[in-house]
Amino acid sequence: MSCVDRIVAALELARPDDLLAGDLGEEMTAPLREAAVLVAITDRPEPGVILTHRSHALRDHGGQIAFPGGRIDEGESAEAAALREAWEELGLDPAQARILGQADHYRTITGFGVTPVLAMIPPDLPLVANPGEVDDWFEAPLAFLLDPANHLSRSALYNGEQRSYYEIIWQERRIWGATAAMLVNLARRAR
Repeated sequence: MSCVDRIVAALELARPDDLLAGDLGEEMTAPLREAAVLVAITDRPEPGVILTHRSHALRDHGGQIAFPGGRIDEGESAEAAALREAWEELGLDPAQARILGQADHYRTITGFGVTPVLAMIPPDLPLVANPGEVDDWFEAPLAFLLDPANHLSRSALYNGEQRSYYEIIWQERRIWGATAAMLVNLARRAR
């Protein structure tokens, strides 16, 4: 069974105890701004995952590496939002994505409730970064991203409080925070 098949099968199982719920404390009562991201997995013998380097000009998470995604509009499903955002950010035609399922909801410290939507896409699509939202995009190997040996535990002071987070370094690219945590969750489901 491939790594992708294991992840998809695991999405149907009960939530493992060691999944990361988010970096926003459960004691926070403010309503979350719901968002969705597309975990676009390339259909190749050694699958990859499409990631973006967000524009530094963006107010939320500018300059960070992330999955394509954004806010869910009223009346929109997580799947529709993730596909719309991938179209807006990268020109990824929604007709090219085969939805595999939804992964575990994640609460960010900035007040977003993020639903990762997994999809299989053909390899080597002619993706083009929308300069208003994305500085660049790249494909990283799925096996590397899901390997626990690459999940580096870090901590930093944030608003006067010590916070823990994960970081994954691939070819000098720093994947951290919510994006890394969602990958850690996928890895934990896949094992």
